[in-house]
Amino acid sequence: MQLLKDDPRYRMEAYQFVREALSFGQRYQEEQDEEPSEEEEDLDLECFEEEIDELEDDLEGWEEEEDVERHLTGQVLCQAIRQYAQQQYGLLAKVVLNSWGIHTTGDFGEIVYNLIGIGMMRKSKSDRREDFDDQYDFEDAFVKNFDFQLSEESGQA
Repeated sequence: MQLLKDDPRYRMEAYQFVREALSFGQRYQEEQDEEPSEEEEDLDLECFEEEIDELEDDLEGWEEEEDVERHLTGQVLCQAIRQYAQQQYGLLAKVVLNSWGIHTTGDFGEIVYNLIGIGMMRKSKSDRREDFDDQYDFEDAFVKNFDFQLSEESGQA
């Protein structure tokens, strides 16, 4: 692939991982947007069901296409990458990322902008490559302050 020839600092897995982490971050953001707030949960909207259904039908044509991806800022993407790396690789996250040539959050920016350069990602007018710099230290994020999370499948201790 030409991308690897143009910038040999990163392995193919690094590019795949960043794209997967972007999807992870977008899904997470959508879930957060869909969760009703406490105020919304307390509202009794049953009396408005017919009106709501009619409004939804009327607005159907106005909605954006379903496949339009959510935009994540460089800062938010760095946090999504951290969470995704911890989820996928646990305490080995730093070792895995380092093996792919990724040593700082600035490397995520380099990868993202390489992907933008070949049309595999997009940026907004306000996005800058520097948005990825110094978001967190890998030693702190992946070793010292590792966030242990138990899944529901693992049961309770």
